[in-house]
Amino acid sequence: MLPSRYKELLNDLESLEQSERFELLIEFAERFQPVPESIATSPYRVENRVPGCESEVYVWNIPDSKGLPKWYFAVENPQGISAKAMAVILDETLSGESPEQIAQIPQESIYTIFGRTLSMGKGQGLMSMLGVIKVLAQRSL
Repeated sequence: MLPSRYKELLNDLESLEQSERFELLIEFAERFQPVPESIATSPYRVENRVPGCESEVYVWNIPDSKGLPKWYFAVENPQGISAKAMAVILDETLSGESPEQIAQIPQESIYTIFGRTLSMGKGQGLMSMLGVIKVLAQRSL
């Protein structure tokens, strides 16, 4: 079973035309807030880097008061709009969700979010962001 907020977002995005989807993703990217300095400062540790992501993305999982994941991101490429949008989506829909549910998210859901017109490189990077989240969630079980 998918986390409810993630599933709701996927359902919402499926109903949009491509131009509406792009507008919404830009809005997500504009809400991006980098990892707080209390958690990490640049230069970031290599073990937090998302492999295969052209935008040099870093991710941290800091458990909340209930022990559930809270996700933080740094996107080093200022032009990394897709990576910033994905970071906001992952934080807003998966923070506070159970690691078991996060681990079950299919990688292909990236195409529901961004559409099938993604370049191979961008698609791989966004899938890597989701993949790292899933691995970190599984490790916390």
